[in-house]
Amino acid sequence: MQISDYFAHQSRWGGWEYAFWLLWIVLFFVPDSNLVLLTQILIWGLFAMSLDVLLGYRGIPSLGHAAFFGIGAYSAGFLGKYGWTEPISGLLISALITGCAGLGMGRVVRGLHGVALLMVTLGLNMILFDFVQRSTDITGGDDGLQDIVIAPVLGMFRFDMYGKTAYVYVLVVVFIVTLLVRALVNSPFGLTLRGSRESTRRMIMLGAPVDRDVTLAFGVSAAIAGIAGALLAQTTQFVAPEMVAFTRSADVLVMLVIGGTAVLYGGYVGAAVFLVLRDVFAAMNPVYWYFWIGLLLVVIVALFRQGILPKLAEKWTRFREGR
Repeated sequence: MQISDYFAHQSRWGGWEYAFWLLWIVLFFVPDSNLVLLTQILIWGLFAMSLDVLLGYRGIPSLGHAAFFGIGAYSAGFLGKYGWTEPISGLLISALITGCAGLGMGRVVRGLHGVALLMVTLGLNMILFDFVQRSTDITGGDDGLQDIVIAPVLGMFRFDMYGKTAYVYVLVVVFIVTLLVRALVNSPFGLTLRGSRESTRRMIMLGAPVDRDVTLAFGVSAAIAGIAGALLAQTTQFVAPEMVAFTRSADVLVMLVIGGTAVLYGGYVGAAVFLVLRDVFAAMNPVYWYFWIGLLLVVIVALFRQGILPKLAEKWTRFREGR
């Protein structure tokens, strides 16, 4: 297979992808559909996909990814609070700010590996969380950033209490970003990331700029996480310090493990499973619901070692081949 044929095959849409996006459109018209929860799933799925760029496609683990989510949220929140209320431009500005932060972090950690890399990402996340909590004059501290004003989308569609505008707005943004990420991971740059994940030494011998690619991967991943955080801030018009907490980094990592890494849509599947079951378990026991999430994670890792989506894809392939 020639290189051009390979990339053409990779970029070809499958029927299940059409079904995936069509499902979100159908859910909008389902009576009594919980649009608020569905919007949260889309946002967290996008957040998980941003981590997948690092962990799944490049093989870089991070325990501080919530820092980028929080930077995007606070950027959009500050813009809305201090006069820049137009949502789409605010989203782009937040992505730019967070992407620059990601490039900076990538430049710092690109020579680190293993435990050292995990500790540095975790440490930077904890520093940012402590700053957000203590800076009451700037961020609102534990009370969060309030008085955020977001103008109607395109000057026509005002965010309503039923979540209809928020759902459509988030769905369109998530769809566009997913298309861009899809093109990225199926490009020569994405192939380089996967090659470095499998064997960094071999890629260095082939002349690939591995260190530069790590920095760029951090920048891209951070920008996507920043968009997710900004979407949450704009749709709720509130930013809480918990968005930057380590628990959010752990949650998004769990979502990605549940859904599956390096499959693009695994984050959305993991987010849906995690958030729906979180609500169910919290209704059963508001205090110890994390116990059930932990048990779920153990079961999924035992039964679906690569995550739910890769296992389903494997089963479907075997079914089509009659094995």
